[in-house]
Amino acid sequence: MTNTQRFPALDVFRGMTICLMIIVNTPGDHLHTFSPLLHAKWHGFTPTDLVFPSFLFAVGNAMSFTMQKWENRGTGFVLGKITKRTLIIFLLGYLMYWFPFVANDNGQWALSPVSHTRIFGVLQRIALCYCLASLMLYFLKEKLMVIIGIALLLLYWVLCVVFGDAADPFSLPGNAGLSLDLWLMGDAHLYHGEGVAFDPEGLLSTIPAAVNVIGGYVAGRFIQQKGKQYETISVLALAGFVLLVLAYFWNFVFPINKKLWTSSFVLHTVALDCLLLALVMYIIDIRKQRSWTPFFEVFGKNPLFIYLLSELLVTLMYTFRVGDTSLYHWIYQHVFSFAGFYWGSLLFSVCYMLLCWCVGYWMNSRKWYVRV
Repeated sequence: MTNTQRFPALDVFRGMTICLMIIVNTPGDHLHTFSPLLHAKWHGFTPTDLVFPSFLFAVGNAMSFTMQKWENRGTGFVLGKITKRTLIIFLLGYLMYWFPFVANDNGQWALSPVSHTRIFGVLQRIALCYCLASLMLYFLKEKLMVIIGIALLLLYWVLCVVFGDAADPFSLPGNAGLSLDLWLMGDAHLYHGEGVAFDPEGLLSTIPAAVNVIGGYVAGRFIQQKGKQYETISVLALAGFVLLVLAYFWNFVFPINKKLWTSSFVLHTVALDCLLLALVMYIIDIRKQRSWTPFFEVFGKNPLFIYLLSELLVTLMYTFRVGDTSLYHWIYQHVFSFAGFYWGSLLFSVCYMLLCWCVGYWMNSRKWYVRV
């Protein structure tokens, strides 16, 4: 746990992502959630759909600073570092889904079966995207890396069309990613939140997701080279606008879809992240308005730890019961439901986010920054 020199706008950007991620993941009542805080059911886009790709964008942005430390290191050291981080983050994600490792079956506690534990997920995707992007960034020139990123988006489009269902290759039951995941892992290891076995963080859609990391890296390198000035922010905003237009037209033939992580979705989210980062830089570095930033910096300085804390604590709240209901729902019903279905649900998620923030604030006050 060490403290290093930080990029304030990046901490704020990443903190905003974690803050919104916790809010959308922990509503008091999932059946009564304001629509902007829900993912698009299939094709389409909501503000919530921007959260995860923004975190990947922030990972790439941070890599543009940390990768410079590897320039004078040997290949063996770098590959070892990449492998270690990839395995740790992937394992943390897997253990998070297995946690609390036991289940109550008719009053009897028993070890949760590994045979039904989800293999892929949010942290696992971060790990794989980090690994793929890191290897490209270390061995390739920046221009070649951008070209390969574009090629990956086109390749994913082709794979979806060729190996998906001929009638509708972009449907839930007919997409190529589902077929690959079922073949590799079987339905027991996939996410079942859609009512059927389908993992929105599956293996095939990890290919275009890595481009979100590359986009964040390119933006970070550009900021370092040009400095925090009007020209930098203008170019960043212009790049976001151009990508937004490209995503709009690509959407007609390859629909924007977060759960398939389509290539048009990648362009759309990278565009919005460029615009958002430009706005944050303008407010912080040009206008010097920083009174609001410490709140989000608390999240941004310990993003992985706070995210894990938020997920594990929720799991425990669902595991322990008060009478016939889980502790999670008991708290909502007896403390927050008085505000009404929708507002009570939102109030619950905001208070839970603030609870996680308090832990982050306590760690930050002691200069504890958890890294892998």
